[in-house]
Amino acid sequence: MLSYFKNIFIIILIIFTIWMIFFDKNSLLIHRELNNEMNKLEAEKEYYRKEMKKDNTVLKELRNDEGLEKFARETYYMKQKNEEIFIIEYQDSIN
Repeated sequence: MLSYFKNIFIIILIIFTIWMIFFDKNSLLIHRELNNEMNKLEAEKEYYRKEMKKDNTVLKELRNDEGLEKFARETYYMKQKNEEIFIIEYQDSIN
């Protein structure tokens, strides 16, 4: 009779384990998916932190007149009244 109870307990334990791994709402598979999503979000968060650092350095450069003038000349091709601008394009940079 003792072996009969052992077998039932083992069967119940196996069924319970299978249920917890695959079918439960807190299953191991769902936890793995959630952990993967958390890792992706952490990586995205780190990316945006780096981008914010870069943007802050650009903002610091734009606060002084020399940095602002450099940005305006390079980005918008602005010039002073007594200057001429020549834009040189290389053959490999033209689409």
